[in-house]
Amino acid sequence: MTTPLPRFQTFDDPSHAKGPERIEALRAALREIRADGFVVPRADEHQSEYVPANAERLAWLTGFTGSAGLAVILADEAALFVDGRYTLQAPEQVDTGIITVVPLAETTPEAWLGAHLKPGQTLAYDPWLHTPDGVARLERAAIKAGASLRAVPDNLVDAVWAGRPRPPAGRVAAHPDDLAGETRSEKLDRIRAALAEGGIDTLVISDPHNLAWTFNLRGSDIAHTPLALGYALVPREGRAALYLTSPQIDAELHTALEPLADLRPRSAFDADLAGLCTGAARVRIDAATAAAALKDRIESAGGVADVGADPVTAMKAVKNAAEIAGTRAAHHRDGLAVTRFLAWLDRAAPEGVSEIAAVEALEDFRKEGGLLRDVSFPTISGSGPNGAIVHYRVTRATDRTAQPGELFLIDSGAQYADGTTDITRTVAIGTPTDAMRDRFTRVLKGHIAIARAVFPEGTTGAQIDAFARMSLWEAGLDYDHGTGHGVGAFLSVHEGPQRIAKTGTVALKPGMILSNEPGYYRSRAYGIRIENLILVEARMIPGGDRTMLGFETLTLAPIDRRLIDPAVLGAHDAAWLDAYHARVREALSPDLDGPTRDWLEAATRPLGEATA
Repeated sequence: MTTPLPRFQTFDDPSHAKGPERIEALRAALREIRADGFVVPRADEHQSEYVPANAERLAWLTGFTGSAGLAVILADEAALFVDGRYTLQAPEQVDTGIITVVPLAETTPEAWLGAHLKPGQTLAYDPWLHTPDGVARLERAAIKAGASLRAVPDNLVDAVWAGRPRPPAGRVAAHPDDLAGETRSEKLDRIRAALAEGGIDTLVISDPHNLAWTFNLRGSDIAHTPLALGYALVPREGRAALYLTSPQIDAELHTALEPLADLRPRSAFDADLAGLCTGAARVRIDAATAAAALKDRIESAGGVADVGADPVTAMKAVKNAAEIAGTRAAHHRDGLAVTRFLAWLDRAAPEGVSEIAAVEALEDFRKEGGLLRDVSFPTISGSGPNGAIVHYRVTRATDRTAQPGELFLIDSGAQYADGTTDITRTVAIGTPTDAMRDRFTRVLKGHIAIARAVFPEGTTGAQIDAFARMSLWEAGLDYDHGTGHGVGAFLSVHEGPQRIAKTGTVALKPGMILSNEPGYYRSRAYGIRIENLILVEARMIPGGDRTMLGFETLTLAPIDRRLIDPAVLGAHDAAWLDAYHARVREALSPDLDGPTRDWLEAATRPLGEATA
């Protein structure tokens, strides 16, 4: 018998059973240093979305496993702040008897601190886990309350975390130039030109995504994202230096880097940074990912901490021809896997399909396609009421079997050697209700509105976010998350700075990849989301007098026709869907076996035709 390959994701049940004793241990540590509160963000020193096991302090302390959140532990009360994705999940995971879950839509941590800190008290924080702006907000809150803010040299959670995992030290390998589309030397030249233009002496690269892009490397220190943790110093003149946490550097990468950069141990970083700060040198640190501790070190060494945007972020966001070609190839491969999965789900549903079984089946189909390196995030596999939890993560304790008359929402993605994917499909199990079909169709209308949007250069994601919501708004409905996030090229599935959301203030540019994922969630009943990835491209409109922008849809997989109400969808949007389905059918059919090809043929028929 063949031994099954290990899974890229687990279904362990995060428990808050030890939450009370762990919080009490933290409070004891606070008393030892004569402080009255401690801030515990869901972050590592790079502000990563996915953090290594040794940085999962928030999950260890509270039981909350979401990718964003912050806890404030005071002597006699505690609060966990979460955004709209986690308002249902958080109360299920934490002990609400000792931790109050506070939606960010109701109040911010700073406002809460201003109301709950007492005059004369001291709030402690770890300066490696907060940005300079984040520290400034905490300081304003403390001052408002008549309290003070204190940086501590050692994280208090680490001090009480028995059995804390060791830091990661995964293999770091070269990312081929033919997939990167640009050499390391060319990228460094571009970065130095940006530094010269901005009057910056040295750039600190603190974002591991930017580290990977700049030096054409990929690592394995973080789950689901091919990153190597570390830093880089790029002076305007002179050699760059790269400081990786892991010593496992591939020989090919070592040879490629040697002419361009010094490879230094992470332990040398602080001293080397200080050495570049003499004479009031201007050192750029990234406002989004640099720790406040970096600002302190630069200033104490005599430098000027220039807190702003890392220029690499904007460069990385605009994909070149090689990255786009790789992404298209990855989406074709992924579309075949997802289509095979959807066909399997339709066949298996009458006998009962559990959420975990769906996750495992989809991962298996992706592995069969080749070049799979990981999933791009833990698959969100939610049947019935679990689908209403926006970032639901199935565990063995929550796993349920989809029932007739329910919806099944599955949001998943893959990391291939040539590209990153992210796709959500909502599927009818049995016969959907009229209300389900109405909501699904309104979400689909919003999805199509984004897909066919045309807009002038300089337009931001915030300006088009409402397109996705109009049909829902007309029915008094909405959703509490953004419509789209940026996506990397065999990098993070959530990449900035581009996004389609009320907070999306960065202009969209040709070559940027984003998601298009409006949704609707009826609490404790069902969830609906339809997601494709889209590529910003330039367009000339016949008769127009300026270049416009629009989107090419990259994702290839059918959308469930059984959930569409044609009367609500309308002829204009139906034509888009029929054209999209024809494209999916034409692209994928040649590579599918007979039964799956037949299923796809039925699943992509024009809306006016009955499904067999």
